[in-house]
Amino acid sequence: MTRRGRNGGPSAAGALLAGLLLVSGCAVPDDGAAPESTTRAVRATLDRRAAAVLAHDTDAYLATTDPRATGLRAAQRQELGNLADVPLGSWTYRLRGVTAQGTDRATADVELRYRIKGYDAAPVAADRVLDLRRDRAAGRWYVVGDRAGGDGARQLWQQGDVRVVSGKHSIVLGVGRTGQELRAIVRTADRAVPAVSDAWPERWAGRVVVLVPRTVDDMAELLGSAADYRGIAAVTTGRTGGAGRKPADRVIVNPQAYGTLGAFGQRVVLTHETTHVATRAHTSAATPTWLSEGFADWAAYRGEDRTAARIAPELADAVARGEPPTALPTDEDFGFAGDAARLARAYEGGWAACELIADRWGEQKLLAFYRAVGGHSGRDGAVEQAMHEVLDTTPQDFTALWRDYLRSALG
Repeated sequence: MTRRGRNGGPSAAGALLAGLLLVSGCAVPDDGAAPESTTRAVRATLDRRAAAVLAHDTDAYLATTDPRATGLRAAQRQELGNLADVPLGSWTYRLRGVTAQGTDRATADVELRYRIKGYDAAPVAADRVLDLRRDRAAGRWYVVGDRAGGDGARQLWQQGDVRVVSGKHSIVLGVGRTGQELRAIVRTADRAVPAVSDAWPERWAGRVVVLVPRTVDDMAELLGSAADYRGIAAVTTGRTGGAGRKPADRVIVNPQAYGTLGAFGQRVVLTHETTHVATRAHTSAATPTWLSEGFADWAAYRGEDRTAARIAPELADAVARGEPPTALPTDEDFGFAGDAARLARAYEGGWAACELIADRWGEQKLLAFYRAVGGHSGRDGAVEQAMHEVLDTTPQDFTALWRDYLRSALG
């Protein structure tokens, strides 16, 4: 399952020299805009702050924090300690704007961007809001507040000490999890990556970053969401659509739901989520959820010896009752809240649609169809055009074939 509804996704980018802070030109609102001198001083504070994180220099990091803010200093000392084992390739603050709060106070709207060395081709981005105070005697600005910005998400290192386990194709970062748990996830992720590359032979990073928080509530905090993820074993972050450089994906595991699965279920879950990472560049706002989730399930089950009825038990029951679906799943059918059986049928219906394409037209046509839909300028007409150009069919005829396929494969 991938988190949808925003623009973006992963893309290749060049290596960034350690310690270098890239900040954009300041674009601040007219009302309350800080003078350029203040903006330059804030930028210098962020420069020092970023360099200190990369150097794991606690004293230099705290030197940017107000000496009087004892609670904040204690929290940030802990956060930097929690990051100690994370192999950071870069850590930057992109300054979006500075708003003056009188002559000696300011608020900075920033985008934290960081990379895991050897794994992230593009940075992960997180919105932050920093409150600052000018100490005239010291001639510098200090951070007095650091909080989540527009996305509302916390970071893993804010939840506790981060344990890191690296594999051949994956790296797993966990909080409150044992080394044995994390090593098992690395082994499964290492198996998932080549399986995805075999199903999706397009160029992609060929590696995956997995986060394992302590609880399902911590998972929701990482996603900046109030949604109930209790029955969801894992979610892939990533912003679909848009243009230009796109942030790296993270697979976030719900330790409770994932832990209840057997080896087969865990393998399917991580292969499914890794497929989202691999296909991100070709997944856009034009891609319906039935296709993105169905393709991820198709890739996950592709190398497994399972009958259609075992892969799609809810739909098999519906067919047995004489109540097969009349239409492909809508985006709304994939919502987290509500009927769990409805959600299962949505995933199974998407898988069956992709399996039908692979079976009737061939795997190469399925890949071409996925690319064609994602490459369309918008949702309207995307599926219709791709079905016409790639499959030489119409949505109406395809839906009829899909319903026949459900009856024959699941009946």
